[in-house]
Amino acid sequence: MTARQILLLSAYRADSHAAWADWLQRSLTGFRWRTLELPGRHFRWRIRGNPLSWLDALAEEPAPDLILATSMVDLSTIRGLHPHLAGVPAWYYFHENQFVHPVSDRQVKSVEPQIVQVYGALCADRLLFNSAFNRDSFLEGVKRLLHRMPDHAPRGVADRLRDKCQLCPVPVTPIAPAPERDERLILWSHRWEYDKQPEVFARAMVKLADRGVAFRLALLGARHREPGEALQLLRKRLGDRIVADGKLSGQAYHEVVGRAGIAVSTARHELQGLAMLEAASAGVRPLVPDHLCYPEQYSSCYRYPADDMEALVRRLEQWLDEGLPPAPDVSAWSGAGLRSRWEQLLAEGAGGKE
Repeated sequence: MTARQILLLSAYRADSHAAWADWLQRSLTGFRWRTLELPGRHFRWRIRGNPLSWLDALAEEPAPDLILATSMVDLSTIRGLHPHLAGVPAWYYFHENQFVHPVSDRQVKSVEPQIVQVYGALCADRLLFNSAFNRDSFLEGVKRLLHRMPDHAPRGVADRLRDKCQLCPVPVTPIAPAPERDERLILWSHRWEYDKQPEVFARAMVKLADRGVAFRLALLGARHREPGEALQLLRKRLGDRIVADGKLSGQAYHEVVGRAGIAVSTARHELQGLAMLEAASAGVRPLVPDHLCYPEQYSSCYRYPADDMEALVRRLEQWLDEGLPPAPDVSAWSGAGLRSRWEQLLAEGAGGKE
């Protein structure tokens, strides 16, 4: 029997999107994959312009058995422009949703990214989410958006979409723990962007040091060429405690993460938290705010009240003075734990073509 063909459309190949797409193609070899991707930059052009970027490529694309598109893809426009793809089962995968993504002061506020995802969700046959928080915040956002329409708003759209929803996280590739762990090494492995609130982390580290607590810092994650205020503060005030500082990849990244004792998140936007799950897979103790996707993943002993920097500092001080709690089990989010679910899910979709 000929393997079913899946057309994977990823309009914004950022880190988590790339890891997901690569894992699917590497791990699920029982399908024939055809992939179209666009670089993860120029966000507003990407989310609105991807049907133009792929206009000729999709016109020549034979109809697959299943379309698997990320929620950055303007799926409704693509199906309208290419009639030969309109009848192909299409599944829409939400790494993120535009209703909860915070907009910085430097960004243009526009309803268009939200509208793209609403239209895409309406025309897709199934909606896949990487967390319940992602799903619920999207559906709530749809309700709020339609409530804002001045007139002629359809009823019950969120309920219609809910019936098509299913959870299936991005698989995490576990990191091996180092032979010796530095329990006083605090890890930051997020992007140095406003939605991760690195300034809160930096102030908390300075406050922890001012209390006389001994610790070291590993400052990883993508950053701009010019360091932001948070990174500058840490380098100035706590430079002698920093043992790693830079965006590492591959084995170098794994080595630092594998020996860390604590990984901290101060995020105000997190829909699955891959960096924290990777760290936890290596036995690093996560300390995360008690909101977003985190309550789905970690018990209360690893969570501190959201937006409470003092609580974060107190918990770190307690862990460093009294010893770390046991490491959480995050194997359910690993590739081994999710492979069969993804395989079954895609086989069901690809087998649904008439």
